[in-house]
Amino acid sequence: MDFITIFLLAIGLSMDAFAVAISCGLTLKPPKMRNALRLSGSFGAFQALMPVIGWALGQTLAKYIQNVDHWIAFVLLVFIGGKMIYESLDKDSCENHIDPSNNKVLLTLSIATSIDALAVGVTFAFLQFNIIFPVLYIGITTFCITLLGVYIGKKIGGMLGKKVEIFGGLVLIGIGAKILIEHLCI
Repeated sequence: MDFITIFLLAIGLSMDAFAVAISCGLTLKPPKMRNALRLSGSFGAFQALMPVIGWALGQTLAKYIQNVDHWIAFVLLVFIGGKMIYESLDKDSCENHIDPSNNKVLLTLSIATSIDALAVGVTFAFLQFNIIFPVLYIGITTFCITLLGVYIGKKIGGMLGKKVEIFGGLVLIGIGAKILIEHLCI
């Protein structure tokens, strides 16, 4: 996997966290740097941890499905990207005003925004490459983007929340298509 793909994957995966961070920026009263760093650190850590868990799960399955692994990677990424787009367009979803500085809320948000990274970790196992750099890059990128999201949330509110989730979903779908095309053309 090349650097550009890893970069786009990190950006795509961090869009859920970015959207949540924007809404957290709206609710953090006052927006203390400590709270923004806790939120960003937690989101970044979970975005880095979940692909490792997915990779470990995928390693156990990889030898059984190596002939169709590119199709599985494609389907997983399209599903995750499609789910992100669908949820961003869902008119019934309403954002509750919650306290993201609460430990239980922070843990729940961290897990919820990183579930897609678990599936990406399974994809990493199927592609059979070293995941250390991508995982670190995903975690650091998510940390930075989440920190930015908290402050954007304070400044401009919820105008961007849905749009960034759509963008993230499209990026993941594009990466899935790239993986499939590369394997079919070999």
